Amino acid sequence: METLIRAENLSKLYFINTGKTFRKTKFTAVNDVSFSIGKGEVFGLVGESGCGKSTLALLLLRLANASSGSIYYKDVDISELSYGAMRKYRKNLQVVFQDPYDSLDPRFSLEQIMEEPLKIHHYRDKGSRRDLIVKMFSSVGLGSELLKRYPHQLSGGQRQRLCIARSLILSPEFLVCDEAVAALDVSVQAQILNLLLDLKDEFNLTYLFISHNLSVVKFVSDRIGVMYFGNLVEMADTEELFRNVRHPYTAALLSASPDPDPESTKQREILGSGVPSIINPPSGCVFHPRCKYADEHCSREAPVLRDIGGDHLIACHKADMVKDGGARA
Repeated sequence: METLIRAENLSKLYFINTGKTFRKTKFTAVNDVSFSIGKGEVFGLVGESGCGKSTLALLLLRLANASSGSIYYKDVDISELSYGAMRKYRKNLQVVFQDPYDSLDPRFSLEQIMEEPLKIHHYRDKGSRRDLIVKMFSSVGLGSELLKRYPHQLSGGQRQRLCIARSLILSPEFLVCDEAVAALDVSVQAQILNLLLDLKDEFNLTYLFISHNLSVVKFVSDRIGVMYFGNLVEMADTEELFRNVRHPYTAALLSASPDPDPESTKQREILGSGVPSIINPPSGCVFHPRCKYADEHCSREAPVLRDIGGDHLIACHKADMVKDGGARA
């Protein structure tokens, strides 16, 4: 499979004022992350809130600059490109945000919202732009009679359809869906997920799909990466990950996922301790204070992401003790 997006040793540091001194304290939002997304693939990214998923997405889109590492789009290193040089790649890298209302200008009509990116990229004349907008509205299930309306006059599902249409109006190749269905009702979520999969086939898209909902990620993704505290701790094909989970954090996430079967006897994995401090992270493996398998080795040495076979990557010293969320003798 041809690689479309590749991250190599990507890190992002932020500096915050703790209020105690005039010196700022640094913390790592994304820590030395490397992975690739193939053309036409849906790559799911899961993890707790605050683990660095959205920051990683912003880095890939160059909406935030990495502190170190490289980002390749079709083997072109875009991580150091200037604003002007990056502009020609912008239309190929688009995003759908979690809250559709906050990502829309309430002063613009729907037609103005859709037309704005076309104007910025000098797309033809006004008549051609309107024809394209109407066609895109049809693709996402919106009628052209809505074009004169404003965002506050739409339902949540309609607003998210509008955001999807706007992200696709420039014919991108790569689309980040950052919790794109989290703010919607369950029935509307299903509609939007099916729409995204249909659009993927229709427009030959590649997705980075970010969510905390494992059921949603399982439904849409070809491969899944699991993030914890800025680190990529497990990555595998979707079927392999759910069948053969090998990281204790992933096992805990899976055990916490609701089971629709009322007869299910699934055991919950209860994580120890609390989420570590971002300004005072634990030594060694960042997950070791919450891991029931951790020992002194885990507290001293940080594990590296390694292939345990079948393109199943894991960053854990105790992977052999974890299977399907439980201990293996």
